[in-house]
Amino acid sequence: MKNSTVEVLEGAAQWLEAGHGVELVTVVRTWGSSPRPVGSIAAVRDDGVLVGSVSGGCVEKQLSESFRGQGASRIHTHKVDDEQAKRFGLACGGELELVFETLADAKPLRELLQRLSRRERVRRNVSIGDSEATLHSAARDDQFMWDGENLNQVFGPAWRLLLVGAGQLSRFTAEFALAIDFDVLVVDPREQFREAWNNPLVPVLADSPDDAVLAHANDANSAVLALTHDPNIDDLALMEALPGECFYVGALGSVRNYEKRVKRLAGLDVPAAAIARLRGPIGLSIGSRTSAEIAISIMAELIQVRHSLA
Repeated sequence: MKNSTVEVLEGAAQWLEAGHGVELVTVVRTWGSSPRPVGSIAAVRDDGVLVGSVSGGCVEKQLSESFRGQGASRIHTHKVDDEQAKRFGLACGGELELVFETLADAKPLRELLQRLSRRERVRRNVSIGDSEATLHSAARDDQFMWDGENLNQVFGPAWRLLLVGAGQLSRFTAEFALAIDFDVLVVDPREQFREAWNNPLVPVLADSPDDAVLAHANDANSAVLALTHDPNIDDLALMEALPGECFYVGALGSVRNYEKRVKRLAGLDVPAAAIARLRGPIGLSIGSRTSAEIAISIMAELIQVRHSLA
């Protein structure tokens, strides 16, 4: 499952390779009501075909009707008044500042896509008036930046998700997590489960779960999900994740199982304040029953918590 950014970049590269003119449009600043955050991108083909989104619909319509292809990067401020907002179903009017780039070559996009396929974190720099962007390796804490003349776009995962258990629920959870740009790892000491794993984008570790947490998911940008339903495996991960800095730690199971888990963890000398951080039963309460539905509820709660930290 691809995230929306990759879809835009791939679409733009394919259009360029087919001989089309292409503009890349980036939201760099917003005022008032804005359905899309800064950093959102869209690509417009010279015949008006568009992929991606920079607003709730009104701006996209105008972009598709007014391809300009002016060469160097440039700035445009687009205002949506209240009347337009009502017509397109937005809550109220707002204002967007957009950077337009006329793309000339698919090779830089292909390089960026290759690096993203390797789960690298990449910074793309655009200077207003220049005809080409530059690519650089991005640090974990690099963020989107716009100062009116220079644009730094950061692509690639800033958040990591460690899934304990390589079963069906982890498979669905991993696919949804990749789509919203988590860097995903799975750990499972059970060989038969590792052999059945079939997502080439997500590595499966044979480590002990506690070692995996310490090595790969022990900072404030990491989340740990214990999904095996086996306390001999899940509790090992929770013992290390709960006292650590992870922004989210959750475990699969019913309310009754949660209560038993709390008692076990207390018996293993996990501090009470750390145990209180445990999310369980895991996920938002949406009446989910199947593995895919449970994965959606888990990811919904992760999104909710992640946005509360922004």
